Amino acid sequence: MTNTKPITLDRLFRYYRNLPHQAAAIQELENDIKANGYDVAMRRDRSWFGTWSQSGKQRDYQAAIALIQKFEGFHHDAYICPAGVWSIGWGNTKKSDGSAVGPGDRITQAAGDALLRKTVSTIVSFLDGSIPHWSALNENQQSALISFAYNLGSHFYGQTGFETISRCLCERDYASVPDALLLYRNPGSSFEAGLKRRRLAEGKLWTGDKTTPTAAAAKLTVDSPFSSRLTPHITLGEFALGQEARRFDHQHQLDTAAELAAFLERVRSRFGGPVIITSGYRPPAINRSVGGASKSEHLYPAPGEGAVDFYVKGASINAVQSWCDEHWPCSLGYGAKRGFVHIGIRQGRPHVRWDY
Repeated sequence: MTNTKPITLDRLFRYYRNLPHQAAAIQELENDIKANGYDVAMRRDRSWFGTWSQSGKQRDYQAAIALIQKFEGFHHDAYICPAGVWSIGWGNTKKSDGSAVGPGDRITQAAGDALLRKTVSTIVSFLDGSIPHWSALNENQQSALISFAYNLGSHFYGQTGFETISRCLCERDYASVPDALLLYRNPGSSFEAGLKRRRLAEGKLWTGDKTTPTAAAAKLTVDSPFSSRLTPHITLGEFALGQEARRFDHQHQLDTAAELAAFLERVRSRFGGPVIITSGYRPPAINRSVGGASKSEHLYPAPGEGAVDFYVKGASINAVQSWCDEHWPCSLGYGAKRGFVHIGIRQGRPHVRWDY
């Protein structure tokens, strides 16, 4: 017997946690309201409520989302991807209504983020039904396969050309999965290098490598003690230079700092010495006082935007800068002559470089 009991928006959003399946359900709810009206749509027997209530909702797959965002980049306007398909937002080939992306289409950042989460939720549902022992995989392992499927298609398991990864998953040869992922990088193509970096990142995530954008920020708040650790070697206070006046004001700023800190951990691992942050978050007043640019990335002005300047104690600043130039996919300022390297993220995550 179906449950036609209505549910109110205030009760519904009491449980909202910005999880992928919730974002997908909201999109379905909006379409239902447009098509059938509020009273009909706000019933528990509607399709969107089933999506909202699906099992596995305790997993947010933020690691998969961060990985996808890192390698796809964001585009407001429709573009042709390397595979020759019209795409938009975070590399989506379909719009929220299921229709194909075409020339002239445009999407807002908020809508693009929602579409990404909806797509991830759809991928999870498909992989849950096709990958053997899916429910036994931990969230990092599932997230690695979500990113792989987002890039190469959800139907990869058991298909021609995917024999190696399919065998590993079928036989639970999980130790071989990272090497199997690395096979799928289109050897000899013009975009092999980019795909290789993505496959390596997915392999690290599969094995639980903590240099992938971490969940640490989810455990911290802007009011957490400065001694709280974003990564094993980098504290929250380092992004504020230990000054309360430079403490983050918003959670999204801390989330961005966690991603930057994850990369700094990689730098530390590569060069051995401790990472010394010389500039992290600069609130507007402090940014003006130090002569910072009016649109400086150090303002952390919006979700997914921010920057950090640093050097590695005991290491060649030029060597550190060259390594970061090769491995950091977003914005980088060449400040070696002034004793620091600048890494940042700005809207759309473009790959940009400049001299100080």
